[in-house]
Amino acid sequence: MSFAEAARTVGISTRTGERWRNGRGASGRIKAYPPINEAPVTEPTDPSRYLREADRVHIADRLQEKATIRAIAAELGRSPSTISREIRRNRTVLANGRWRYRPFAAQRRADARRPRPKTGKIGQNPELHDFIQSHLALRWSPEQICHALRRRFTHRPEMHVTHETIYQALYVQGRGELRRELTQALRTGRAIRRPRRLADRRRSRAVKNMVMISERPAEAADRAVPGHWEGDLIVGPSSRSAIATLVERSTRYLMLVHLPDGHSAAAVRDALITTVKTLPPHLKRSLTWDQGTEMAAHHGFSIATNVPVYFCDPASPWQRGSNENTNGLLRQYFPKGTDLSTHTPEHLHAVATELNSRPRKTLDWETPAERLHKLLAT
Repeated sequence: MSFAEAARTVGISTRTGERWRNGRGASGRIKAYPPINEAPVTEPTDPSRYLREADRVHIADRLQEKATIRAIAAELGRSPSTISREIRRNRTVLANGRWRYRPFAAQRRADARRPRPKTGKIGQNPELHDFIQSHLALRWSPEQICHALRRRFTHRPEMHVTHETIYQALYVQGRGELRRELTQALRTGRAIRRPRRLADRRRSRAVKNMVMISERPAEAADRAVPGHWEGDLIVGPSSRSAIATLVERSTRYLMLVHLPDGHSAAAVRDALITTVKTLPPHLKRSLTWDQGTEMAAHHGFSIATNVPVYFCDPASPWQRGSNENTNGLLRQYFPKGTDLSTHTPEHLHAVATELNSRPRKTLDWETPAERLHKLLAT
């Protein structure tokens, strides 16, 4: 058609048609309008993870017909949660508090949110950013931080994040919301993510007169009764230095044992006797250890403290899971490959105090010190 014929067919004047075709600049109260796009926009027909304009028109039509969310989702081949989120995010709230779903306005909102990269939640909130950054500097894990946020700012959802959001702020390039060097405060100290690897299987070591973990009382397994401990060594390079770790199974309370004279069986026995004798009687029930030769003198330890020692099965670190997890936390303070004999008893006590003051997920976000204090008070 000619331009005049097209204007008559649409039902407008040629002057209006010129404004539509060519656009119009702002003048006084007259708003500016862009010209009509001459190239027709055709939506692709292949499946997409995003809702298209045609999908949104279908949603609006079916909502007018009082169709259910599940029915609309089935017709579009989508999850019901996808449809409900789309309506909640992109609906138009009216002046009277009610809402309507307008498909073209919804499409504009979705297009405006789509461009990447965009500033994340941590970067948009200075208070949230400072809280996370200060607690990462205290070596709190991202999961501990996110639960501390929910407990401290219960009624402020803008201060709530998931631990994955914190990890992405540290790891994902282009975010830049948290200082890159804070990755050194994470458990692993890695600046990038790495897949898990299977640990090397340990060789079984012969320790005489072992009492196996299968004979340990059932009360130790369910963690209901305090006083059952798990122990192990963290060692320095070439096994020339070591620190003994004791973790109470019920409260996850940590005690670090100084080993200035090496980690022979006699040295470990004497150091453990000195440490365990400081505990009240109801917190001295049993000790579980692996089959390391440092516990070859376990019989003398049991006679001196009246604490029986039980040994794990070979290559079964999960039987001392609390101690293994705590040893991983301690590597933030005592990195692998460093000489552990340089640390004083005072420093070991300070490290244990800091770890016992961290909220723990397994304790419903209480700290080991708080949980132990409750037990001692009762």
